[in-house]
Amino acid sequence: MEVSGLPVELWRLILSYLRLPDLGRCSLVCRAWCELILSLDNTRWRQLCLGCIECRHPNWPNQPDVEPQSWREAFKQHYVASKTWTKNAQDFESSKCFYLFRRKKDRHVLRVGQGCEFDTLRAALASADVYDRIVLLPGVYEEQSEIILKVPVEIVGQGKLGDVALLVSIDQHCPTTRLCNVVFMPAWFTPVVYKTTSGHVQFDNCNFENGQLQIHAPGTCQVKFCTFNQSNIHFHSVALGVLENCEFTGSENASVTIEGIPSSERNWACKHLTTLAKSHCVLLQASDPALCNALKQGGWGGPPARNLRTCEIVVGGDQNNLLPASKTQLVLEKAGEREAEVNGKLYTAKEGEAMTLETDSSDGELSTSSENEEDDRSMYKLSYRAHGLSHMLAHVIHSRPQTNGLTALQRDLELKTLQQELQRDKEAQSLASSLQGCLIRKCLFRDGKGGVFVCSQGRAKLEGSVFRELTYAVRCIQNSKVLYRLIIMLKNDIHHCKASGIFLRLAAGGLIADNNIHSNCEAGVDIRKGANPLILCNKIHSGLRSGIVVLGNGKGIIRSNQIYGNKEAGIYILYNGNPIVSGNHIFQGLAAGIAVNENGRGQIIENVIRENQWGGVDIRRGGDPVLRSNLICCGYSDGVVVGERGKGLIEGNTIYGNKGCGIWIMSSSLPHITNNRICHNSIYGVAVFCRKDDANDYLANQGGNENFNDEGEAASWENDLDSEDERFTSRRPISVALVESNSINHNGAAGLYVKSSEALNIIANAIHANHDSGIAVLQSSQLTRITNNSISCNSLEGVLIESEARVELRGNGIYDNSSHGIASKGDGVVVENDIIGNRGCGLRLLQTADMKVTKNRIQSFWDYGIVMLDQTKGLVQENLIFQGRAKKTILQQVSNAEDCIVQNNKLLTFKSKSDVAWTLENPPARPHIEGSTRGTSSATNSQKVTTMSTRIAARMDGGCHNKGSIFCTIL
Repeated sequence: MEVSGLPVELWRLILSYLRLPDLGRCSLVCRAWCELILSLDNTRWRQLCLGCIECRHPNWPNQPDVEPQSWREAFKQHYVASKTWTKNAQDFESSKCFYLFRRKKDRHVLRVGQGCEFDTLRAALASADVYDRIVLLPGVYEEQSEIILKVPVEIVGQGKLGDVALLVSIDQHCPTTRLCNVVFMPAWFTPVVYKTTSGHVQFDNCNFENGQLQIHAPGTCQVKFCTFNQSNIHFHSVALGVLENCEFTGSENASVTIEGIPSSERNWACKHLTTLAKSHCVLLQASDPALCNALKQGGWGGPPARNLRTCEIVVGGDQNNLLPASKTQLVLEKAGEREAEVNGKLYTAKEGEAMTLETDSSDGELSTSSENEEDDRSMYKLSYRAHGLSHMLAHVIHSRPQTNGLTALQRDLELKTLQQELQRDKEAQSLASSLQGCLIRKCLFRDGKGGVFVCSQGRAKLEGSVFRELTYAVRCIQNSKVLYRLIIMLKNDIHHCKASGIFLRLAAGGLIADNNIHSNCEAGVDIRKGANPLILCNKIHSGLRSGIVVLGNGKGIIRSNQIYGNKEAGIYILYNGNPIVSGNHIFQGLAAGIAVNENGRGQIIENVIRENQWGGVDIRRGGDPVLRSNLICCGYSDGVVVGERGKGLIEGNTIYGNKGCGIWIMSSSLPHITNNRICHNSIYGVAVFCRKDDANDYLANQGGNENFNDEGEAASWENDLDSEDERFTSRRPISVALVESNSINHNGAAGLYVKSSEALNIIANAIHANHDSGIAVLQSSQLTRITNNSISCNSLEGVLIESEARVELRGNGIYDNSSHGIASKGDGVVVENDIIGNRGCGLRLLQTADMKVTKNRIQSFWDYGIVMLDQTKGLVQENLIFQGRAKKTILQQVSNAEDCIVQNNKLLTFKSKSDVAWTLENPPARPHIEGSTRGTSSATNSQKVTTMSTRIAARMDGGCHNKGSIFCTIL
């Protein structure tokens, strides 16, 4: 009959009464009939799928309210999977058509129960032939001794799940068997309800109560739509076992234990299970919008909505996708105004004077002037634009980046997806596609002690499962000196665990990718004792402690994760932990973004660390990381904190817009800070303090009471610190804290603030346009060396030296600062500097200053070149002083001239406008940098990140907190 003969709605009503075999025959009639059968997906196919006693809802137990993409496909998958146990017959290879002559044996149905031919299961099994079907009528069946299963049979409970209960212990000795719709309970003599040592067993829609299921190699199993209540499964060296859509509740130990190397001896079912498992891989499935919405409701979505200061970082795509058009325009207008202030240096003119705006000049070569003074200014002005660090000021003067550079930066900072990571990392791709040991897919583990325990070189793969309200979700222990990739975790949801979500110990490794790990009482991921996992593209958030902890010689690669909203550090590295942390976005944490403590190490590269309550990165007590090419911005405290005894190489980072200091350095620390851009922070660019950590500064839940033991057990790390992975052999050793080759500009207070009792070297930095002094040395009992720096356009002095300081200033260019070039009350030497164009004096010595001032080039347009007041001591000789408009050179007003010697200084004056303009030559303008600056290994990276902050629009709150740091307390 033609399909067009009846309305489609009537056809669907008629076909809804057909059984499965009849639907199959109808679909073979023609294409029109096939399409008609397929159109019954939400009606007849749904009825068949939900009405089958062998299966449950396709998305049970995790999302039973979410419809599958196709009911027919879900029913087909279950039907094919349910027949796996019958595929053990030998294939005839002599001829491809020989199967046509194969004789099918008749399958008998044996019934067990009251009024049936068999009263007990044991009796039915004694009479059963190969592949017979044993149907158990509703009731409770108890056996007083172990049942030996010798022939392949199918045991099915009749009625609803729960109507048939077996109190037995079965030992399988046959190649295959299947059990369906039965409740298993342990017999009185053993907790083991089922065991197989060689054959394949298949469980569909069964319940296990207070019992144990054991699978030994070369045996295999397939468990689907089963519930384990206070029960568990043990896999011993199993080559392949599959658990799908199962629920585990109330376990007193691990619900699933996998131990032993997968056996090389494989039974017949391995081939079929592998095909079945790979056809349903979560990486191959298309995204289901309904499933995505359900996951978001369960905590898979973005960061929690809180009243936080925002930092919009545009790393790809149209900015209009992030902000409404009106807000975008407002941000651009504000950015334009700010850039005009930076590039044009717009000053409010004095009364009666004209306002000037020179957009193509540097910050330093601009000032308020009346029209009739311009000629004088140009006549006396000395140009210094071509000094050795002028290239570091290029991004300040011309802050709009090149289009190509911006595109590359956006590409580098964009958070990569799992597919992108797998494409570029062949090892990760191989791990994600591998299948060995136990496959656990779409299962639910809840309300028990442990989820999955992998040990002794076992293998496990976890996909799309949910772990909640357990003591721990996954625990992986290798017990070997050789690294094994034990575990693969893809797209799981792990939350509300009483301890850490994932534990990795003793050389354990594997792939942990695209999981949602949140709201755990301890760390989301805990790595220690030589474990070395690959952690990719996870969301690790809202934890009550840290997001990831790496300690006790733990390693690992932590890449492209979103780590946010954790109560303690996003990543915490200590006790010789040595991971590689790259490409992550770490934001909105309630403490530090990354904390490195207690001899922790690691390489922290190209991360975005923003909007954290404490320091973006906190390094203390022997912490010695490499911190390179990161964007550390918009934090509520300091960008980087180097606490007591902290070390590390801090190189090529952009540290921008933090409420505290850019970098805060404390006593007894030995950092190497090079090639960073430190700008627009609310307090100091770099602050060096001698103050030691005060115990009262620790938060109640941080500091000394941190617990890193396994579930409260005592732990001693002295025995774990055996061999170290030397990843830092290329680092230049230093014996004094070193700040070199940094661009420090537009910070809310001094560019570099020193109040320390320890030596410090400040070399080849560009310190520009800060809102206080360029460098302020308030206390320095040991020598502070300030060499080859460019110090320009700061709001107060270029260099301020207080009475308790010892300073050596050599080879610096100190230009166009709004107050004095150098103001000193302390001791030291000022040798071979260019001090030009400052609005106050070039060099001002007062009170008890004792300075040796030699071979400098000095000019002040408005004031004296050199001023000596009060009880000043020292030697001023062989300096070249250029006359300014005020025609003032040296002012000497001291009480005892014998203590201050002024001799052999050269004064240059203009006699007429026809004189040749002055230039800084022989040598040219300072600083002089031979070749490239030190730290050239990161030149490419530093250039790449210098334009980061130009793409940041942040709403910053004001206030400098009395110019004291909101320093990060270590967690």
